[in-house]
Amino acid sequence: MPPNFLVFGQLTREYLLPPVGPPRLDAMGGSLLYGAAGLGVWESSIGLVGRVGNDYPRQWLNECKSRGLNTRGIRILQKDLDVREFLSYNESFEVSRINPVTHFARREMTFPKSLLGYQPFDEKKFDEDRALIVTDIPDEYLTARAALICSMGLITQTQLIAGLKRGSVHTFILDPSPATMTPTARRALPALLNDVTAFLPSQEELKNLFWGETHDLWKMAEAVSMYGCEYVVIKCGSRGQLLYDVDTKRKWEIPAYPARAADPTGAGDAFCGGFMAGYCRNYDPVEGVLYGNISASLKLEGSGPFYPMDVMPGLAEARLHVLKDMVREM
Repeated sequence: MPPNFLVFGQLTREYLLPPVGPPRLDAMGGSLLYGAAGLGVWESSIGLVGRVGNDYPRQWLNECKSRGLNTRGIRILQKDLDVREFLSYNESFEVSRINPVTHFARREMTFPKSLLGYQPFDEKKFDEDRALIVTDIPDEYLTARAALICSMGLITQTQLIAGLKRGSVHTFILDPSPATMTPTARRALPALLNDVTAFLPSQEELKNLFWGETHDLWKMAEAVSMYGCEYVVIKCGSRGQLLYDVDTKRKWEIPAYPARAADPTGAGDAFCGGFMAGYCRNYDPVEGVLYGNISASLKLEGSGPFYPMDVMPGLAEARLHVLKDMVREM
């Protein structure tokens, strides 16, 4: 059956040194899988859209299929593609993506040969091989209800949304790229956010967008809302989320569920996937934030993109019940 929900994002070969626990060396990762897993906590009809090279391990794609994810939208290029990603966290959960040799030495760990020659991916530079295009979307995906466009270039995100409008997709959830959230990028936002359902930046991204103008997150949300989206959700890390309803001007603050933090990798992507699931239940943005909040809390407690889908049955629903009483309208 064609999927009801779509997730667009990157697939990576992850080299992760988490704050606690063992390292993950050359393991499946990327925004596409973290977002899909956050959605998969609540929904099962999910289609993936991404790109990998011919050297990407087929067993990882097979694992996606075994979890019920539709992989027909993952394009395998007939060439090798360097999708390595390095992340190292300190005890304060601050992340570094550079100088992997230093981080392995500091932990007295052997540097993996497969990470030799690694250079962080520069999102500011257009990479023709990694950038998704409209023709990457299978025709059967055009009957989906909703789509999550994970962090990537503004032009790519704009083109994908335009391509999806050929079908029956009516809900668009957009997670911006940190590299493109700059004051000069605001000129492109009206074209990007027109007809977008929910715009989900982090507080750091939003502050960069309005650098030197204001420190008030609500004023930033109101300014962004003028570009055409229906809802602005600001991801504030351990503080939770702020929700702004463009039409009614209503504001909510939702605290983060008090999870046991172990590995924050992909928590923001998991939130976005969970938000799409919750919002599409009754088209209630508060419900969307609650579901996303719980997906992120589950991801925080373990490593690997599919950790949230493997927790004890009923845990997500139990947390959701608790969190509903903590919502505060401003």
